Amino acid sequence: MLIFPAIDIINGKPVRLYKGDFSTASQVADDAVETALGFSLVGCEWVHMVDLDGSLKKEPVNSLVFISVAEQTPLKVELGGGIRTVKDIDFYVNHGISRIILGSVALKNPDLVSQAVKEFGDIIAVGIDAKNGFVATEGWTQSSEVYFTDLAKRMEAVGVKNIIYTDIGRDGTLSGPNIEQLIKINNAVSCNITASGGVTDITDIKNLRDNGLYAAICGKSIYSGTLNLKEAVEVCK
Repeated sequence: MLIFPAIDIINGKPVRLYKGDFSTASQVADDAVETALGFSLVGCEWVHMVDLDGSLKKEPVNSLVFISVAEQTPLKVELGGGIRTVKDIDFYVNHGISRIILGSVALKNPDLVSQAVKEFGDIIAVGIDAKNGFVATEGWTQSSEVYFTDLAKRMEAVGVKNIIYTDIGRDGTLSGPNIEQLIKINNAVSCNITASGGVTDITDIKNLRDNGLYAAICGKSIYSGTLNLKEAVEVCK
């Protein structure tokens, strides 16, 4: 299983949110590149990054931050937030981003996902974020009546190979991942499933690993010190 340390960006700075609420944003580091370099030193291969401003504005906002991490660190960058067009995808791919996460558009414009998969292949991943099992969009500010596994099956049908699943109610809470829902989505599709939201400590990492998840995203647990990132990487080798 892979470990994806997370760097979420608002106004160019790394922050964390509680349950996706932008009013709870707190800065957790001074510099994204410096933070990412620290992740690489303990053995991480990837970093998960989100343009939170972009999620709200529906367009890329903090592009230079993500490109800088891709150019100045050995990490592969997985990026989501505000990516709504093929032009956006093409821009980031041509500037060294290794994986693009399409979120809200997966529900609202599935044809774009299909087109992107045909053009960019496995570079395209889909982020499915849910409250009580139902998909939320637009930076988690809007809810839908689409069940998370139903959207996963639709994405699998158009060729998506990687899905990041977030239980919004667990995100930033250090309350443990929603293992039940993660197993459900992992069994529903053949895609690689990355667990996001609620990871607290090494026990959670081992639990996700033992349940066959492809990867785990760790944010608040790293910044608050409840998870030793190096240990997490080691137990997943």
